Amino acid sequence: MPASYCYVLNVLTKDHPGIIAALSSALGGLGGKVLSCSQTVLHGYFTFISIISVPENDDPETLIRKLRQQEFFGNDYLISVAKMEVSPVSQAPKSRTDGFVLTASGTGDTAVVQRFSRYLADHDINIIDLFCDRTETDFVLIGQLEVPRHYDPQVLQDDLEEIGRELGMTIRMQHRNIFDATNRITGDW
Repeated sequence: MPASYCYVLNVLTKDHPGIIAALSSALGGLGGKVLSCSQTVLHGYFTFISIISVPENDDPETLIRKLRQQEFFGNDYLISVAKMEVSPVSQAPKSRTDGFVLTASGTGDTAVVQRFSRYLADHDINIIDLFCDRTETDFVLIGQLEVPRHYDPQVLQDDLEEIGRELGMTIRMQHRNIFDATNRITGDW
C-alpha cells in the first residue's frame, strides 16, 4: 500500500454552488482524499476545514500551488495548509473526558461567546465544535464540549445557567449520549 501524507486544509471563499465539488475534484486530481471535514456558510462566505491525505510528501506551499493548478480550482479561494505531524488514525482517543452539548439561546449581547468560552477554558473544557448566530432579536450558540470526568456536570450546569441569566440567555448542557438520543431523527416515524 503506498504511503500517504496528512495535512490540514482550510479554504475560504464567497459562497456559490459547486465549491465542494471543485475542492474534491482538485484533491482527487492529486490522488488525494478527504479524511474528515467541517464546512459552513457564514454571512455569504463558505468556510471549509478538513484533514486530507495525499500520496506525495509536499511542503504546504507546494501543495497549495498543486491544488491551484487543477482545472477545477480557481484563484478566488483563500487556502491555507498545515502538515500534520501525526497521522489522524494513530492518535489515541481521549479517555479522560466525556462529550457534552451546550446550547444557549436568548437575547444575549456581544459578550456571550467571550463569557462562555472563558468559563470553559478556566475549567479545562475543550470546545471541539461551535456554532453561533444572531438575528435581529435572538442569539443562538451550540457547542460540542470535551469535559474532564472529574467535574460534576450539575455544578457546571448551575454555573453556566448563572452566566446565562446575567446575559439574558437560557442554557442547557447535556451529555452527548442524552442529546443524541433525544434529538435523533430516524426514518421510523
